[in-house]
Amino acid sequence: MKNDIQVPKAKKIPKELKIHNDLRIDNYYWLNDRDNPEVIDYLNAENAYTKAMMNHTETFQTELFEEMKSRIKEDDTTVPYKFNGYWYITRYEKGKDYPIYIRKKENLEAQEELLFDCNIMADGYSYFNLGSISISPDNKLAAYSYDTVSRRQYIIQIKNLETGEIFTDKILNTTGRATWANDNKTLFYTTKDEVTLRSHKIFKHKLYSSTDEDTEVYHEVDEAFNTYIYKTKSKKYIIIGSSSTLSSEYRILNADTPDARFKIFQKRTKNLEYSIAHYNDSFYIISNTDDAINFKISKTNENNTSRKNWVDLIPHRNTVLIEDIEIFKEYLVINERENGLNKLRIISWNGLEDYYLPFHSETYTAYIGNNTDFESDELRYGYNSLTAPSSVIDYNFKTKTSEIKKEQEVLGSKFYKENYESKRIWAPARDGLKVPISLVYKKGIKLDGSNPLLQYAYGSYGSTIDPSFSTIRLSLLDRGFVYAIAHIRGGEYLGRDWYENGKLLTKINTFTDFIDCSRYLIELKYTTNKHLYAYGGSAGGLLMGAIINMNPEFYNGILAAVPFVDVVTTMLDDTIPLTTGEYDEWGNPNDEVYYHYMKSYSPYDNIQPKDYPNMLITTGLHDSQVQYWEPAKWVAKLRELKTDTNILLLQTDMDSGHGGASGRFESLKEVALEYAFLLDLEGIHG
Repeated sequence: MKNDIQVPKAKKIPKELKIHNDLRIDNYYWLNDRDNPEVIDYLNAENAYTKAMMNHTETFQTELFEEMKSRIKEDDTTVPYKFNGYWYITRYEKGKDYPIYIRKKENLEAQEELLFDCNIMADGYSYFNLGSISISPDNKLAAYSYDTVSRRQYIIQIKNLETGEIFTDKILNTTGRATWANDNKTLFYTTKDEVTLRSHKIFKHKLYSSTDEDTEVYHEVDEAFNTYIYKTKSKKYIIIGSSSTLSSEYRILNADTPDARFKIFQKRTKNLEYSIAHYNDSFYIISNTDDAINFKISKTNENNTSRKNWVDLIPHRNTVLIEDIEIFKEYLVINERENGLNKLRIISWNGLEDYYLPFHSETYTAYIGNNTDFESDELRYGYNSLTAPSSVIDYNFKTKTSEIKKEQEVLGSKFYKENYESKRIWAPARDGLKVPISLVYKKGIKLDGSNPLLQYAYGSYGSTIDPSFSTIRLSLLDRGFVYAIAHIRGGEYLGRDWYENGKLLTKINTFTDFIDCSRYLIELKYTTNKHLYAYGGSAGGLLMGAIINMNPEFYNGILAAVPFVDVVTTMLDDTIPLTTGEYDEWGNPNDEVYYHYMKSYSPYDNIQPKDYPNMLITTGLHDSQVQYWEPAKWVAKLRELKTDTNILLLQTDMDSGHGGASGRFESLKEVALEYAFLLDLEGIHG
C-alpha cells in the first residue's frame, strides 16, 4: 500500500454538547448534514483516498469477485412451496442480479405465471429492493412493495394478476408489509414516522378508493414501541402487534369483518414479552410470564385471551430457550436452543410422541422453514453448518423419514466439504464464565501461531449469530485463514440470560468477552496479534470501536461495516431513527447513570492519542439504521488523534443504505474490497 497519497482531513468546527454538567466537544458534528456540499466533498475525498490506497489490489479484487461469483449457481430456483392452491417459486437467471417471482396453479407441471421480474423493475435505479408480496385470498391481486433509495421507506402498489394491470395509486413511506382481509378488497399496512422512521401507524385501504381516503385504525403513540400487522396462519385473524425491547402487545380482528374494531389480546405490561399463534378455537402463546426468562408455551381459548386464562403447555426450563413454534393439525414443532445449539422438538397433540430431530455436528444451524399448511404431514426445515452447504429438508411425521429437497450447490471443482474442519471451543472470560467460539478452517493447519484469523461477532439485541455456511468465506479459508465466530454476551446463544448480561449496565461484558476470546485464540496458537483480524457490522461495528479503544494491540486489522460508534450523541437525539425504541437495549442517556456508563465505552468519545490497528470502515449515505455521519466522524477523529502509520480507510456507498448494494453480485464487490484489504495485510495477492 502507498504512504505518499494525500490523506483527507476534515475541518474542525467545535460543537459544545453539555448534559448532566458534563461537557463534550465534538469537532466533527458538522458532518451531520447530507445536504451540505462540503460533507459530500469530504465523503468523496475519503472514497478517492480509499481507491488510491487500494489501487494496487484492483486486479486482485476483480479476481476475488469473479472467484466468489463463480461459486454461485446463477440460474437457480428456490424449493417450491404451496399456498392457497398455488406453488410459489423464486428464480434467478444467469447474468441477472435480481430475483424473478413466479407461481403455478395446483401442480408443478402447470403453466408458469410471472408475478414480478425484479430485473425489469430495477432498471434505471442504482438501488432496488422488492420488500414483500402479499397475495389476496382469491389469488387475483398482489400488494407488493419496493424501495429505490435504501432508506427502508417502501412504496406499496397493487397488481391485478389476471390482467397484469398495476394500479396507479401508491402508498408511500411504509414498512413494506401489507395484509389482506378475507373480503379481497381491504388492505392493511403500516406507515413510518417521516423523521424517526419508527413504524407507528396502521392504515386500512379499500380497493378502488384513493389512498387519500385510507383510514387510520391504530396509532402507536409510545415512542419506545414499533407496530406491525399480519394475518395468522389459520387465515382467521388479522393481528396488530406492538413491541419494544422488553414488552409486547397484540390486537386481534376477525379477518372476515375488517371494518370491526380490533380487540386487545393482552394489554402491555412492563417486562411482559409474548407472541401468539392461532389454531382451531385457540391461541398458543410463547411468553416470559412468571419469571420464565427462557420462555414457555401456553394456550387459551380465542374468546378469552387475557393472561389470567393462559394455561401452560410447555413449562419454562432454565437451560432451554424457546425461540419459535410451528403448528400442524396433528403436531406441534418447537424450535429450541440448548447449550447454544438449535433443536427441533416434535410433539403430537395426542400425547403419544415427543422427540427431537437428530443433529450430530457441534457447529450447525437448524431452523423451521416455510410451512403454510396446517394439514401437512411434513415439516419443512433448513440445515447447514460451517462446513456443510444449506439444505432444505422435508421431514415426514408419519414415516419419520427426511427428504432433502435441495442442497446449495457450490460450483467449481475446488470445494469438497471433507477438506474443511469445524469445531467449538470455550474461552474463559475474565469473570469466570466460558464463551463459546465456533471455528472453521482447512484441514491440516498447524497451530503454531502463523495462521491469519478473522474473528467475527455481533453481540446485541439478543440476536444470535449461528454457525452457518458461506461460499464467499471459502476465499479466505482456501488462502489459509481461520474463521471464528465469538458467541459473546449480548446475543442469546446460551439463552436469554446471556443476552441480559450483555446490555444496558452490563454492556461492557460484550466487549470484554470478544477480547477474552481473542486472547484465548492467541493462547491456543490459532494465530498471533500480528495475524489477528476482527470484523463486525452495525452494533457489531460498535463492538469493533470498543475493542480497539480497549486493546488495540491484539489486532492487526479491523473491518467495521456501518458501525454504530457515536453512541452517546445518537442516543441523545430522539429524532434519529431507532433511538427511542432502543432505550431498553442501551439505556436512556438523559438518565445520568446511563449517560456516564454509555460514555465510558462509546467508541467516538474514547479515541485517544495512541496506536490503532489497520482499519477499513464502510457505510452507506442513505443508511437509516446507522447514519453515515457516525463512521465519518469516527474516521475524522481517528485521523486527528492516532499516533501510528497504519492504514485507515473509509468507503461510503453513495447509493445505498444499511444493507449495502442491492444486486446479488454487486454486493460481492464490497466483500472483494474487504477481503483484499485483509489479504494484502498478510502479503497474499493471489
